[in-house]
Amino acid sequence: MSCNDKTNSKKTTAQTENKETKSLKKILFVVTSHNQKGDTGKKTGYYLGEVSHPWEVLHSAGYEIDFVSPKGGKAPVDAFDMDDPINKKFWDNDIYRNKIENTKKPSEVNPAEYIAIHYAGGHGAMWDFAENTEIAEIAKKIYENNGVVSAVCHGPAGLVNIKLSNGAYLVDGKKLNSFTNEEEVKVELEDVVPFLLEDKLKERGAIFEKTTPFNKHVVVDQRLITGQNPQSAESVGKATLKELQRLTKS
Repeated sequence: MSCNDKTNSKKTTAQTENKETKSLKKILFVVTSHNQKGDTGKKTGYYLGEVSHPWEVLHSAGYEIDFVSPKGGKAPVDAFDMDDPINKKFWDNDIYRNKIENTKKPSEVNPAEYIAIHYAGGHGAMWDFAENTEIAEIAKKIYENNGVVSAVCHGPAGLVNIKLSNGAYLVDGKKLNSFTNEEEVKVELEDVVPFLLEDKLKERGAIFEKTTPFNKHVVVDQRLITGQNPQSAESVGKATLKELQRLTKS
């Protein structure tokens, strides 16, 4: 094979990979398996609105959503508000209700199938997202395949230990946000959670941006999209969609 043939072969492979990436229409949502707020005796889980509102935006745009949790199976749900019409729409969708009540185990996920990964919050995430190396590896592969990583509220707990192939933390040097120290104090859980998420992200080199407690705030930086609190969930979905559309055009 000549040098030209080798070059053309490499180009063809790269073009094929780019086409495959652009044609992907699946997004992986991560939800917690943890259902207790420390030793308080109070229940927790994933925050339903932080799943349903991004789901509504992305599913309506034609993306298929799959769900993974650290343990797989039925994920515990928190803030079960059926007065929220988007929550009700999600919960009444038989296909997606079945998916979130039968989440994939990390070992069952092929990262190559997904163009984005979204970490939903809920206080449960503080206990089982950060140390889950399998999901961190999935996120790393999606990101390094030119995919999008998004997270909202306590979902960014899943970001704190993701390391890229170059050894750097994913969040290092990037602008982002999450549930803030002030918000944790206001819900009186600052001494219950295993760590303060804002502080941990800063330790990892993140450039932390925030607004006043419980106001919507979304940050986009280098295919990383983060929202501060439940109020930001829909906007995270919209920002993710916009970024995916930009990648498709590029």
